[in-house]
Amino acid sequence: MNIEHLKLFVRIAATCNISQAGQDLGLSAAVASSHISKLETDLGVRLLHRTTRKVSLTEEGLAFLPHAEDVLNGVEAARAAIGAGSTKPSGTLRLTMPASFGRMHILPALPGFFTRYPEIKLDLKLSDTISDLVEGGFDLAIRNSALKDSTLVAKKLTTDTRLLCASPDYLATNGHPEHPSALAEHACITLAGLEHWSFQTPQGHQTIKVQGQLRADNGDAIREACQLGLGITINSRWSAYKALRSGQLVEVLPDYPLESNTAIWLVYPSSRLLAPKVRVFIDYLVSYFGEIPYWEK
Repeated sequence: MNIEHLKLFVRIAATCNISQAGQDLGLSAAVASSHISKLETDLGVRLLHRTTRKVSLTEEGLAFLPHAEDVLNGVEAARAAIGAGSTKPSGTLRLTMPASFGRMHILPALPGFFTRYPEIKLDLKLSDTISDLVEGGFDLAIRNSALKDSTLVAKKLTTDTRLLCASPDYLATNGHPEHPSALAEHACITLAGLEHWSFQTPQGHQTIKVQGQLRADNGDAIREACQLGLGITINSRWSAYKALRSGQLVEVLPDYPLESNTAIWLVYPSSRLLAPKVRVFIDYLVSYFGEIPYWEK
């Protein structure tokens, strides 16, 4: 049984795309398809259901996958035991992430990563739309939303503290709210779909329905509108920290923290065989941001 064929099969199981899996391993689509056909012939079973858009594992393929992963893990362990296979991780890493977080915090992290791993290329999709990892052929996603798909693995990358903020000019004109209930008297800039703001108070949980003249679907837009004095808004500290430090924004109602369990997550398809290029990128980002990220200090 060919080890390279097993690697290809495991990669196809992760991407559900023969062409993408072949490309990740430096193979043409035709060669990748030929290798899988040869593996199926050797085993005497069909491992994949093929359609024009994607592939999925057959019942036999699902049963075979963990054994293929065990074989490959064993090979890697054996090579490591004798110091073999010490070449640096390589290949193209396809990654999707929110546009704002990507521009503000991932791009500045890349010079150090490229210096350490010159054989890895990154193909980034910066979009606030949540992309399907399997459909899109992505190796990894960065998300600041709840993980809903149980077939994915999520690892916390760093914090995503939410806070209320406003510009000094707005507060000078309209006053500082002293309690969450006072927000009903203020112009509030809302992120689309988030018109109910929940707070922790001495009396317990309190949810306020806010309103204002402006609603937007982008975190950068509501932060900039807030800086222009158009109202009070919720923003992530990683997004607003520069404006807060410069005094362009001021935290509002700091004694009444927002109820939020959000975080920045690294999300990837469930597989015990994580590609080296993915593993080193995850490890690099975790080290880069640390336990307390720079925007919280």
